[in-house]
Amino acid sequence: MLSSLLTTSWLIVLGVVFLALIYVGFNYFRIKKMPEGTADMIELSGIIRSGAQTFLKTEYKSIAIVVACVAVIFTLFVEKTSGITFLMGALMSSIVCVLGMQSATYANVRTSNKARESLSIGETVKVALCGGSISGLAVQGFGMLGFLAVLLCFGGVKHDATSQGFIQLGLICNPYIMRISTYSLGCSIVAMFNRVAGGNYTKAADISSDILGKLRHDLPEDDSRIPNTIADFIGDNVNDIAGNCSDLLESFVATMSASLMIAVTLFQTHGGKVADSTFDATILFPVILAGCGLVGCLIGLGLANIKKMGDNPSRELDLSTWISAGCTVVFGGVAAYLIFKDIPLYEDFKFGWASPWISSVMGIIAGIAIGIITEYYTSTDHKPTQKLAEMCTEGEAFVVTKGDAVGSRSVLLPVFVIIVALIVSGVICGSYGIAISALGMLAFVGATVSIDAFGPIADNAGGLAEACHLDPDVRKITDKLDAVGNTTAAIGKGFAIGSAAFATVSLIMAYVGNYTAIGQPLSLNFASFFVVAGGILGGALVEYFCAILTDNTIDAAKIMADVGDKQMTQEVLDGKAKPDYNMMIAMAAKEAIHRMVLPSVLALLIPIVGGFILGVEFVGGILVGATIVAIPRAIFMGNSGGAFDNAKKYIEQGMLEGYGKGSAAHKASVTGDTIGDTRKDVVGVALDIFIKLMSTVANTIAPIIKNFRMFG
Repeated sequence: MLSSLLTTSWLIVLGVVFLALIYVGFNYFRIKKMPEGTADMIELSGIIRSGAQTFLKTEYKSIAIVVACVAVIFTLFVEKTSGITFLMGALMSSIVCVLGMQSATYANVRTSNKARESLSIGETVKVALCGGSISGLAVQGFGMLGFLAVLLCFGGVKHDATSQGFIQLGLICNPYIMRISTYSLGCSIVAMFNRVAGGNYTKAADISSDILGKLRHDLPEDDSRIPNTIADFIGDNVNDIAGNCSDLLESFVATMSASLMIAVTLFQTHGGKVADSTFDATILFPVILAGCGLVGCLIGLGLANIKKMGDNPSRELDLSTWISAGCTVVFGGVAAYLIFKDIPLYEDFKFGWASPWISSVMGIIAGIAIGIITEYYTSTDHKPTQKLAEMCTEGEAFVVTKGDAVGSRSVLLPVFVIIVALIVSGVICGSYGIAISALGMLAFVGATVSIDAFGPIADNAGGLAEACHLDPDVRKITDKLDAVGNTTAAIGKGFAIGSAAFATVSLIMAYVGNYTAIGQPLSLNFASFFVVAGGILGGALVEYFCAILTDNTIDAAKIMADVGDKQMTQEVLDGKAKPDYNMMIAMAAKEAIHRMVLPSVLALLIPIVGGFILGVEFVGGILVGATIVAIPRAIFMGNSGGAFDNAKKYIEQGMLEGYGKGSAAHKASVTGDTIGDTRKDVVGVALDIFIKLMSTVANTIAPIIKNFRMFG
């Protein structure tokens, strides 16, 4: 039975979750009530919304089959209720994905219309942020709702229970840990499918649209005569909104799961010599910290919703983040004091009750620092992107080379920040501190996703303004928001990658704990050739995964560009006829869904096959090797892609004197942007899920495979 303290505390957090979801509902219906604008805007936004819905319906037919099969396998062979919790995780991720995309397709046209009606940047920002807050708070709210449901409905977490599936093959596990890990795994699988399919969809449409408009026919960006344009608009929603929501929800849930699994391992490592009250406290604090972060997000986003905004969107968005983070720090400190002050603590807690809190603050600082570093390397306000734009005057080769240098240079500082936060957290609070540090970074994920979602909403709003031929003054407003949105999206990608690093390290430590004998210290022996071999394979798999995603996107873009070109007859170019948008939308969806299976299944099967053939140490090596290679690679991909994108925007805004749209420098920047699109929106964002999914799968199967090894 659950202790009354745990039950009461979790119910209080559940109340906060319901409050957040009520606020989500309020904003959703508030957005829907706003006017959409002209007849052209209403028609075009309807096509975008319908296309996005059609894509998700088609995608989820494939996802549902995979999810159902995996759930049955878990229930029959692993643990009797684990299939249910796996389905719960998949359901929560799917709800957030659909809700975020639906709200974004309502918010984009209303943002554009607010700019048209008010000609005010401040008023327009509020509409876009309101739409983004639906996605952000839903991520944190539904992620916690499912997690708390697992804890409250299935008896919480115990450290000394065992169970099996309906068909008993001797595969014994702790059912409480298995339920938590399978809930996380359900979130992970849906996130992987969404990121891979959504990334392919949006970038195949975007690249093919750029090729047709800017290179083959010299047309303005987002011109409605380009048949691929509407598919591009839809892609912003299915990847940058829906995919990002399921991605960050998965990270958030994974860090909470890892925290609880490490709490169990920590208690077992000490052989039961520590009081049960200490165990309960380490189980309680992660959930309370997440609840404190959610309260902080409600305060930060709520203030942004009611205050009058000025003409500096970046400052207003940053303020919401800082308020949310600050509240999380303060409330988390109070929670740590109340939970840990009067109980015996592990010797790893070097600063007593404050140790977990300091670890969480390290994660928060790391997240903000990574965001600032990412902004420096990708924003038009700073030298790296400005220098890259200047290099566009020398041609494509110089652009690509300089962009690669910017991306490579941007890797060191974020990695250094991650290292410092991990080491400090580990020294102060042991393995538990590392997990809490990861959770601290994601404790206010509702605010970071809200501001990240601002980007694609603003981008779509600008595209609608262009496609519907609104007044140039409207486009100036949406262009400014779009440039800010590019930076917030780049920061969001940096944050996602940084959080993935923390989450994966936590999951790897939890994985080692899941197969280590009770009372024994955690150990992954890097002198073992099994571990070294796994590490080499893990690094190689990351490169292979990158190649698959890049090939898939470019191949799909080439097909779509050629088909779209055939539609651009003279009648279409003269504005006397419209291209077949629906055909291009259907083609983008078909190509994306067809190409999503291999990379997604690859991440799912590698730990399983490797574990049953070569054992738990080999899988541990795979996880470590993949993480070491993937994190710098993902940062490089995200930041070089963001710099390429904003260098193009810098030229288009007339910031490079003597060069503008249509110039040779602009066309060179378009080439760079086309290269960067696949990097930042397909490969970079999928790499973090790749390593998290493998780590989550490994945690799930660790208790099962620890006594198996076919060879060696």
